Amino acid sequence: MLRNKIQKRYRMKALFKYIMILPLAVMVMSCNQSTSETNADQASSQAVEMPQAVNPFAFKAGDQVPNDMVCMVNDEYMGKKQIPVAFGGNTYFGCCDMCVQRIPNDELVRKAADPLTGEEVDKANAYIVLMNETGAVAYFSSKSNYEAFASKKPQS
Repeated sequence: MLRNKIQKRYRMKALFKYIMILPLAVMVMSCNQSTSETNADQASSQAVEMPQAVNPFAFKAGDQVPNDMVCMVNDEYMGKKQIPVAFGGNTYFGCCDMCVQRIPNDELVRKAADPLTGEEVDKANAYIVLMNETGAVAYFSSKSNYEAFASKKPQS
């Protein structure tokens, strides 16, 4: 009986996981599809260096990731260089046309809260860390803030 409960709980967790990941996967796929269309439009209108794909498994949770491989609207590590958006003397990155349009028009997507201190951080100048294998990132004001955060976090 206990074994059946454990099996049922495991199946429910797996089902919940897939239900939660599916909408995210659809969103990322649609953003990536729009990115290639946006990049093609940009390349035809001006000489723009196309984003280069890299090994998406080159980073693991806890690693710093390059700012230009993070969609700063979706707060996700994307595994390849993103579309640069210059605004206010800084460069932000987005994965698709919607993100590129939103960056200069929405201050909330350019800012984040440092998980250690809660202070506001400009994403363009942040120390960005991959938080899990699904691509979620966190923005820290400095490497030392991340290290302090990591040392307080319980190890699983």
